[in-house]
Amino acid sequence: MANDIRFADVQAVLFDLDGTLIDSAPDLGAAADLMRTNRGLPSIDLATYRPMAGAGARGMLGVAFDMSPDHPEFVTLREEFFSNYEQRLTQNTRIFPGVAEMLADLVQRGTPWGVVTNKAIRFTKPLTQAMPLFSTAGTIISGDTTPQSKPHPLPLLEAARRLNVPPERCVYVGDDERDIVAGLAAGMATVAVTYGYLGQKSDTSQWGAHATINSASELLQLIA
Repeated sequence: MANDIRFADVQAVLFDLDGTLIDSAPDLGAAADLMRTNRGLPSIDLATYRPMAGAGARGMLGVAFDMSPDHPEFVTLREEFFSNYEQRLTQNTRIFPGVAEMLADLVQRGTPWGVVTNKAIRFTKPLTQAMPLFSTAGTIISGDTTPQSKPHPLPLLEAARRLNVPPERCVYVGDDERDIVAGLAAGMATVAVTYGYLGQKSDTSQWGAHATINSASELLQLIA
């Protein structure tokens, strides 16, 4: 663990989804790579897709076709990517090591937990319903649950409201700088994880998080 901080009076813990609780990069990358091979282009290794998996369609199409959202074909290809991904939401998606045990410990302590993701409910709902891990989640906020998504604090504030916990008594855990920006703006304690996708700004020490962890199990030491 990269810090010795301890959070006092934690009443709820909120998590980002992709890259924090689950490793969905294999299915996200495969959905984009299928678009390449269907067009006669060579396959790209998963390791190339992985760092941008947290950015969803924008990240995957950026890797697969070097395409940004302002490209005239982006919207069309994005829907094709979405369709591919829907067909394989949990085919190769796995829970990160230690996550199940860490969440079980929170439940045993009586500490509510929830998810705040930028993933649209179109994917979040069937994915979380298919994985028993999420049966104890107190709330799941998707990218389109509120009018704004992260890095705006509103989704985090909505999660706290649904759990009936003051934002300042919540901890938010994520693997992208926008997670930390959103958590700080919501007045929450923030924890950056180094085992996730990290995105383009991969130096977690520059994100301004209150703490950094290298494995899911280390979170429990912060809220003991």
